[in-house]
Amino acid sequence: MGSREVTSWQGMNITVAGLGVSGVSAARALAGLGAVVTVVDAGDGDALRARAAGLADAGITVRLGDAETLPEGTDLVVTSPGWAPSGPLFAAAAAAGVDVVGDVEIAWRLRGPDAPPWLAVTGTNGKTTTTQMLASILRAAGLRTAAVGNIGTPIVDVVLGTDPEYRDLDVLAVELSSYQLHWAPSLRAHSAAVLNLAPDHLDWHGSMEAYAADKGRIYEGNTVACVYNVADKATEDLVVEADVVEGCRAIGFTLGAPGPSMLGVVDGILVDRAFVENRQKNAQELAEVADVNPPAPHNIANALAAAALARAFGVEPRAVRDGLRNFRPDAHRIAHVADVAGVAYVNDSKATNTHAAEASLAAYEPVVWIAGGLAKGATFDGLVTGAAKRLRGAVLIGADRALIREALARHAPEVPVVDLDRTDTGAMLAAVREAARLAEPGDTVLLAPACASMDMFVNYGKRGDAFADAVRELAAGQA
Repeated sequence: MGSREVTSWQGMNITVAGLGVSGVSAARALAGLGAVVTVVDAGDGDALRARAAGLADAGITVRLGDAETLPEGTDLVVTSPGWAPSGPLFAAAAAAGVDVVGDVEIAWRLRGPDAPPWLAVTGTNGKTTTTQMLASILRAAGLRTAAVGNIGTPIVDVVLGTDPEYRDLDVLAVELSSYQLHWAPSLRAHSAAVLNLAPDHLDWHGSMEAYAADKGRIYEGNTVACVYNVADKATEDLVVEADVVEGCRAIGFTLGAPGPSMLGVVDGILVDRAFVENRQKNAQELAEVADVNPPAPHNIANALAAAALARAFGVEPRAVRDGLRNFRPDAHRIAHVADVAGVAYVNDSKATNTHAAEASLAAYEPVVWIAGGLAKGATFDGLVTGAAKRLRGAVLIGADRALIREALARHAPEVPVVDLDRTDTGAMLAAVREAARLAEPGDTVLLAPACASMDMFVNYGKRGDAFADAVRELAAGQA
C-alpha cells in the first residue's frame, strides 16, 4: 500500500489496530494532534478493558472483541507491528482504498523540521545488540542519542519528545523489525544496515522473498551509507536493488581483512577502509577485538556494523573504541553465568531460531548443547551439520525436541544425546545436570535453544533465568 503526506491530523478518522504498547502510544499521540481515533483489538479481558478505560479518558474509542471489521469512515489504519498483512481488517482497508501504516511510519511523518537523523539497523539476528552498540559509540562521541524502535520506548513518543530524556537529540539509533519495515513506506534513513538474512517469520511474510524485500526497505532513500554483510550476499543484493540518494555508498563489513569501502579485522584489530582518505591504500584502526564484549565472531560482526554506521555519521575512531568498551550486552545474549568444575556455562536463551543458534555454537568448542522448544516450522539439518564437530554432547528439552534429535541422528550420530521427555519448567535443572555429566573440564555448556520458549516458559528471558538458577544450584552442590 502506498503512503500519502499528511499536512494536518485534525479531524482525520484513524483506526489503530492493536491495544499493545505501540498501539496505545500511537493512539494517544494522534488524538493529541486532533485526530478522531478508534482502537480495535480482538481480545477482551480485564487487562485490556482497563487499558481501554484509560484511553477513553483521552477521548479515544476502543472496540474490543472485533479486530476484523473496518470502522466506518476510516481515513487511515495504523497497525501494531505484529499484525499480519493478510488479516481481514487490512483486506477491508484495501477494498476501501484506505492506507495501512505502522507506528514507525507515523513517527517518521511526525518528525519536525529539525528532527535528528536516523541510523537504522535490521537483520534476522543481532539487531538489538548492534543498535545498543551503535548508541554507545555515538554517546562516546559526545552525541545525544537513544536506542529506539523495536526496543525500549515507543518511537512515536521519542519523536514527539514527550519524555525530556528524548528531547534535543543529535541522532537516533533505530532498531527495525521486518514487521515495522513492512508498514513504513516513507522511511528514509541517513544510513542503514542489514546484518544478515535467514528464514524467519515466514508464516507472517508468506515467503523468504517477501521477508527479504521487507528487510531491504531499510535501504530505500539512504543518503550516506548502506551497510551490508560481506559474508551474506543476500544483504548486498538488497543494497544493489535499493533506490538511494545519489552519492550514497555501499559499505561492507567482514570478519576477514577488508577491501576498499569495507570494515574488517586484521591481526585482532577492527579496521576501517571505508571512511578514510585514499581507501585503496589506507586503513584506520578503530578498536581491538578484545574491546568487543563478548568477542564471539557474530558479536564482532555486530560491532563492525555499528562502527560502520557511526563512521558514516562522522564519528571519530577513538569513540568507536570507547563505545565498544563501554557497551554491556543485555541479559540472555551469550552471557557467561559461571564456571563449575572447569566447565563454562553460557546463557544464550535469546537464540530463538537456527541462525542465532548457529552463530552462538560457532563461538565455542567443545560444546555441550542444551536445545529445544517450539521450532516455529524450522528444520535443523544445516545447523547440526555445521556444529557437529564442536559438540561434546546435546541435551534436548521442549515440545519439538524430536526434530533436533532426528537431525543429530542423521548428521552427528556419534554425539551423545540426552532426550528429556518433559516440558515442565523444572526440566531446566535436569538439563543442566545432564549437561554437567557430559561435559569435561575446558568445555562450554551452552543454552542456545534454536527454538522459541513458550512451550515451557513465558518468554526467552524466563528460560534464561531458569538456566542461570540451575547453574547456580549446580555450583552450590559442588561447593
